[in-house]
Amino acid sequence: MRAVLCEHYCDPKDLVIRDIPAPAPGEGQVAIDVEAAGLGYADALNVRGGYQLKRPLPFVPGSEVAGRVAAVGAGVDAALVGRRVMALSNGALAERVVASALQTVVLPDNVPSESAAGCLVTYCTALYGLETCGQLRAGETMLVLGAAGGVGLAVIDVARALGVRVIAAASSAEKIALAVKHGAEFGVDYSQAEWRKALTARNEGHTIDVVYDPVGGPYAETALRCLAPGGRFLVIGFATGEIPRIPLNLTLLKRCSIVGVDWGGYMRAAPGNNRPILERLVSLLASGRLTPTATSVHPLDEAPEMLQRLMDRRSLGKPVVRIA
Repeated sequence: MRAVLCEHYCDPKDLVIRDIPAPAPGEGQVAIDVEAAGLGYADALNVRGGYQLKRPLPFVPGSEVAGRVAAVGAGVDAALVGRRVMALSNGALAERVVASALQTVVLPDNVPSESAAGCLVTYCTALYGLETCGQLRAGETMLVLGAAGGVGLAVIDVARALGVRVIAAASSAEKIALAVKHGAEFGVDYSQAEWRKALTARNEGHTIDVVYDPVGGPYAETALRCLAPGGRFLVIGFATGEIPRIPLNLTLLKRCSIVGVDWGGYMRAAPGNNRPILERLVSLLASGRLTPTATSVHPLDEAPEMLQRLMDRRSLGKPVVRIA
């Protein structure tokens, strides 16, 4: 089968495409003929060797897939064969992948494979972050940093489904327009020095109850200063590459919480933890309350370049690779 292969840690653009043996499912696993695979910033970091958990070389990048079950291993219901599914599994950028049955769910008929492959990590992280970690309530207002990226657009969609008002923060007018198109009330350009004042002026007296921050760097402290007393600051990641140093006196004065949102760590702590969130996602997708869309769809040959664009922060939204 054809697959993108990382033979040594490198820039994503230097990945190669090889013919490698197709995997077979083991106990508790399913083999999936991949129709689409989502691309994320963490995938690009893995290729560079910059992620906190390094994968042994060589490896096939990618972790979120949609396709049809081709075979099942021991202990898995044979009725899954032939069903459309989405799954979390390392090695997504290949024509076939094996995944744990615990991390595989049947796709609703109304969800295209490209949309499913592009929503798994970002939407489940958003659900875990907003409901489990952030305890968001309908009617609250949330500020989302990096709002035009795959993570940002996903959390806007999830927050809107939960009845939350969303303000977008991004680094250009084009990115702000994309976030507003996907449901944000308005946006501010945080590359401007006075962006906090611009936010206050446009927010019409509403408080910022929650900050969702996958960006870090110099924007985090300013965003925390925007937070209302008693608010929650959700730390998702550090796309700038810079881990912020937050003055803890701000948390004291604001009586606010800083909460780490690591859905992967939550799953690793107890593998069954992911199942309720996956099922919650499927339920919201089937009802039409969530409407994920792939921002762009590319052939397998373009996967290295698209991962490079994610690494360089030149990508908008969530790119997806169409494989079958």
